[in-house]
Amino acid sequence: TAHSVDSGRTAPRYPPITRETDMKAMILAAGRGKRMGALTDDCPKPLLRVGDDTLIGWQLRRLARAGFLEVVINLGYRGAMIESALGDGSAYGLHIIYSREPEEGLETAGGIVQALPLLEDAPFLVVNADVWCDVDLRRFSESHPADSLAHLLLTATPAWKARGDFSLAGNILIAGETLTYTGIAVLHPRLFTDVLPGFRPLAPILRAHLPRGELSGEEYGGEWRDIGTPERLAALRALYD
Repeated sequence: TAHSVDSGRTAPRYPPITRETDMKAMILAAGRGKRMGALTDDCPKPLLRVGDDTLIGWQLRRLARAGFLEVVINLGYRGAMIESALGDGSAYGLHIIYSREPEEGLETAGGIVQALPLLEDAPFLVVNADVWCDVDLRRFSESHPADSLAHLLLTATPAWKARGDFSLAGNILIAGETLTYTGIAVLHPRLFTDVLPGFRPLAPILRAHLPRGELSGEEYGGEWRDIGTPERLAALRALYD
């Protein structure tokens, strides 16, 4: 049974358990985490600990609480350590399927393209392993417009980031730099119809679709952290001291 590692202070809380969903989820966990320096020399970033669990363990518990049953995790840098730590997912009340990549990874879009056979033909939720967000994943996963190829969760651009990634016109994603992509989205496999396998980032693919009005998004004002540096990891850990 999934359980909370919330200390009861200001850290994000788990949502209540909801009914099961048929939507699959994918956690992006293949990256090296170079900005973490020595912290990831011998440990992949998703296995860095916060409180009683790891970054990726926290994501898995939130997905289980939101009613997800199947999760695809892509593996690159020290991927065997992640697979060894998580196993088949039963400890989290989930079924985990692994998509193995080269040690250097395939970037976001490349990793998703390789995993598409495991995700099948329906829209799926994708979450970066190194973000910390208290959004209701179930509500978000059900909020995407039926004809949207990608529905992104966006947030106010943090002080450490020079500019945002996209803007919104209503719920339509448009070119601009007013909001920051959180690393959480619902994507449709058709977004990758013309994308060849290999090392490929996601942002250029999204931006190519912007003029067609095929992408959507929503702004989130709750807790969100990108755990991309030792300083941000230390700040998050401080919530659990």
